[in-house]
Formats: sequence, structure tokens, C-alpha cells
Amino acid sequence: MTQSIKLSTDQMRMMSLFQNVTGATARDCIDDEKQDRVIFVVNNGKMGLAIGKGGMHIKSLQNIIKRNVELVEFNEDPAKFIASLLNPKFISEVKLNTRLDGSKQAIVLVDPRKKGIVVGREGRNAEKARLLAKRYFDISSVLINSPERVQMEI
Repeated sequence: MTQSIKLSTDQMRMMSLFQNVTGATARDCIDDEKQDRVIFVVNNGKMGLAIGKGGMHIKSLQNIIKRNVELVEFNEDPAKFIASLLNPKFISEVKLNTRLDGSKQAIVLVDPRKKGIVVGREGRNAEKARLLAKRYFDISSVLINSPERVQMEI
């Protein structure tokens, strides 16, 4: 399902540094220069170890590399993976579709009042979801929709 991911020498160096600082193994590293951040993908269940008590591992790592560090927990299920990327407590459902042209699409349904939080400032969370969904599951687009609330008459 997932295609092989090629890592650059710099990414390998970052992953080694990540492991030395946090004690957790990163399965992937994405250098997002556009948003000035480094995104590490950790295996399921290793998020607490990677963050450290009070976030101390992440703070140390950010001080060393002088960039923002974001962590993502991997999941084999694409819907759960996308939900965890975008803050699962605000997501009601993730639907996966295959379009007529054969490309895959994820539709994320969120509470209309929480859509801004899910999308993130300047769309940074949405961009992270799109990047990682494409990289791991060949999902070409991630749509974040908020269904209008149905008002009932009494």
C-alpha cells in the first residue's frame, strides 16, 4: 500500500539526531522549508516517549536544529492517520473515495465552529495532512468540510 520512501542524507541525519535526543525511533522525517518546520513520523504508541516529560525532548530538539518540530503518530489505517494529523477530537468522520480518474481523495468532516483550528494558521495543518497522505497512502487530495448544521423546527 505504501510506496518506498527515499530519504536524503540530511533527513537520515535528522532522524539519527531525533533518536539520540528522544530515545524514540522516527520512521520518517519531512523537511518543510515553506513552513519552517521539521515533521517527524513516529510509530504507533511511541508519541509519549518522543515528546518527553513536559515536552522536554521536543524543546531540546528545537534548540539544537533551530526550527519548529512537529510529531505525527503513524497508523496503518489511512482514515485514522489523517484524523490524527488534524486533531481527532474535532473530526467527526474521514471518508476515503476513489475518483473517476483513479486518484484517491480523503474528505474530512469537522464541526463548523472548529474548522479553523483543524485547518491551522495559513493552512499549515491541512498542508501537513495533504503531504503525508500523499506520501504514505497515495491520496492526492484532502478536503476539510464542515457540514451545515440542520436546524429542526419545533
